[in-house]
Amino acid sequence: MRVSSGVSGFDDLVGGGLPAERLYVVCGPPGSGKTTFSAQFIAEGAANGERCLFISMHESRADLERDMADYEFGFAEALDSGSITFLDAFSSEGKRFFGMPGDRRDVNSVTNRISSFVESRDIDRVVIDSTMLLRYLLDDDDDTTMRFLSALKRTGATTYLISEMTDPSAYADEHFLAHGVVFFHNYMEEEGMRRGVQVVKMRGTDVNTDIQDLSFTDDGLVVGDESTVTH
Repeated sequence: MRVSSGVSGFDDLVGGGLPAERLYVVCGPPGSGKTTFSAQFIAEGAANGERCLFISMHESRADLERDMADYEFGFAEALDSGSITFLDAFSSEGKRFFGMPGDRRDVNSVTNRISSFVESRDIDRVVIDSTMLLRYLLDDDDDTTMRFLSALKRTGATTYLISEMTDPSAYADEHFLAHGVVFFHNYMEEEGMRRGVQVVKMRGTDVNTDIQDLSFTDDGLVVGDESTVTH
């Protein structure tokens, strides 16, 4: 089974859609499109009647809704549809869910909370923004991260884990454990900033691993089509 990313042109790079119920790391430097890519993924799920979970370390629901307001892929409508649970890790609700800040959490406790939430509500799509959330919630230990991600892979949800990184060759534990890795590029050329997206890894799928042109348009991110660029 495959699921659509909600991003025009991207599914063609991965054999017609993302293999479902797998863990994908979405990585790249700041401002490269990771959060927009993930918001389109969640909005697509909501439009299809799927249950979704968005865990944010960086922005409140209101902030993210404002960030996506100029696009026409219906993120605000998706949030209001009831199909999406939005959890801000630093909100009062988030602190109750994960426990009070200041203390390192037991990996089993945090893992069980998230896994149980996903499984008990039959969540289909999950976004965790970002790996900083893991550093905040868990001990800074390789084994801890591996146990958490391994449990996340077993939940049956299709999951995006957003990772801030600038070097596509600088792999971390999450990149090795994930079923797929998508890297967003920002680089300067004579005519200005150029953006691209690259499927670095996708297990069990024939993929195009070349860097593809990426555009911000009224409809959100578009791969390989710059005809209606607005940003």
